[in-house]
Amino acid sequence: MGFHEETEYVFFPQLFDFHNNPECTRNLFREEDMSLNEEVHFKVRSECTFENISEPSDWVEISTPPKGAAGTDAVAINCIWHNLEYVVCTWLPGPNASASTNYTLYYWYEGMGNPQQCQNYIYKDDFGCIFNFSIPNSTYMYPSISILIRDNSEEIRPVCINKNPTTIVKPGPPRNVTISKIDNELNIEWQKPSTFPSTCLAYQVELKDSKSNSTKQHEVKHSTNFQFPSVHPNTIYIVKVRAMLEVVCYSSNLWSDWSEEKSIGEKTDFSIYTVLILTVPLIVAVATVILLMYLKRLKILIYPQIPDPRKIIKRMFGEQNEDSLNCSGDDFLNVCIPDKEEIHYLVCIENPESSTSENKDQKCPALQVKAM
Repeated sequence: MGFHEETEYVFFPQLFDFHNNPECTRNLFREEDMSLNEEVHFKVRSECTFENISEPSDWVEISTPPKGAAGTDAVAINCIWHNLEYVVCTWLPGPNASASTNYTLYYWYEGMGNPQQCQNYIYKDDFGCIFNFSIPNSTYMYPSISILIRDNSEEIRPVCINKNPTTIVKPGPPRNVTISKIDNELNIEWQKPSTFPSTCLAYQVELKDSKSNSTKQHEVKHSTNFQFPSVHPNTIYIVKVRAMLEVVCYSSNLWSDWSEEKSIGEKTDFSIYTVLILTVPLIVAVATVILLMYLKRLKILIYPQIPDPRKIIKRMFGEQNEDSLNCSGDDFLNVCIPDKEEIHYLVCIENPESSTSENKDQKCPALQVKAM
């Protein structure tokens, strides 16, 4: 009795362990999904049963090594399903992959038909690709999505992953956030991401005030508004909101991005008072100095300085002594005119008592100075 085994490889495999999943069949082949980047072992035997007596044959075992060189497959693969609209997958090249490696991404899920190749690639710090992915389903029971990243070269090892879409869902940020102030209370409102029902969303409101410079976060469920009491005057409040999915709908723990920040309130600017406190005394001091200098000049103009007679006489006699040295002592009347504006006359007056012939040749015993 002959036995023939035929194994067919499916392009998008799923992990399968033949040791834990034996199957008896009369078919001469078996079809399973398997990972192309892992080694797979097969074994088969025949068994005849007659009148409750079984006589199995020995096992025949073969294995298929993974394709490509070790360390060339893509690593750090991360996929996120954004707002139930599109999927972004990113990865890093394998440590042994060459710089010319051109990774290609394929995706498939049950009911899709043929696998699809991603067309919109990302080339930044990480490699990546974006593809549209939308599954209409109201029961939140989504089929697994299979991702294959490979290169056309046989030297690059392909890598396959299977993802439960409900675990990689990331909602979009809340839209149209508004903030208003009513009496001493802040009223914050927003709109939910359009692709999710209200019962599947929870929110986190972050509030920051300029007075204490502290940040507070508040949890909000199944509602798109929040009231914050005890608002302080002269304080600016900054608000932003993000969303997260409830576990009753999805198994994802990914928060959405923060919404655009909104602010309300006014803050008193004390810097202008500080500038005034510093500049006003300085201006007053400068003005005082200028005023004192002006008043001093004005006083000089109104009340000119009176010359000191002692200084004039002292200067006059000092100049007279210098001029007398240049005058001849043989003349009875000597008049010296210095090269100055003031003219002093020196007159020798003879004493009558000593006007004898023997004293005629003597010099004047006394002088009288007259200033003209």
